[in-house]
Amino acid sequence: MQSTLIKIGNSKGVRIPASILKEYEFGTEVILELQETGILVKPVKKARTGWNAAFKKMRLQQDDVLLMDDVFKDEKFENWK
Repeated sequence: MQSTLIKIGNSKGVRIPASILKEYEFGTEVILELQETGILVKPVKKARTGWNAAFKKMRLQQDDVLLMDDVFKDEKFENWK
């Protein structure tokens, strides 16, 4: 896709169509990665985005089991203070 640089104060900007902003879930902040061939613009993703939906899906598939016991057989609780 080709676009035109527009003047914004003393800087320049690029208009990104709303459909692209929505598809890639852009918010108000972006990450600019300077690469050898140009600039890559990526949306900022919040940590743990999508985890809630993934956990619900795991529960429905009964795939939310512990992989190891949460208490070991040789653990001695009297040493805890």
